[in-house]
Amino acid sequence: MRKPRDFDAELKALEDKARELKNRKVQQLGELVIASGADQLSTDELAGALVAIAEANDATKREAWAKRGVMFFESGSRRAASASQRNPRGAQVQPGNPQSLASGSGSA
Repeated sequence: MRKPRDFDAELKALEDKARELKNRKVQQLGELVIASGADQLSTDELAGALVAIAEANDATKREAWAKRGVMFFESGSRRAASASQRNPRGAQVQPGNPQSLASGSGSA
């Protein structure tokens, strides 16, 4: 006879995984803000800029922003200098992950 599935344990595991993914996303977005130099802006300025970008419907602007983002991630010297200057704990910014988060949410 088969062993019955423990749905409660499976649900808890899925909730833990979802929480881990959300925490990772928040951390990577914070690293992206720091690496891009946007941490120099006030919270109100940064929030206003992000709202404006999220509301933008102009495909040309969004494409230009996406190209600029690709150029930022490809310019390793700027990213390495920014990360080492602004991140005293030495955590590495992973260039693919923040970009994929941004493009996945439709705000790139």
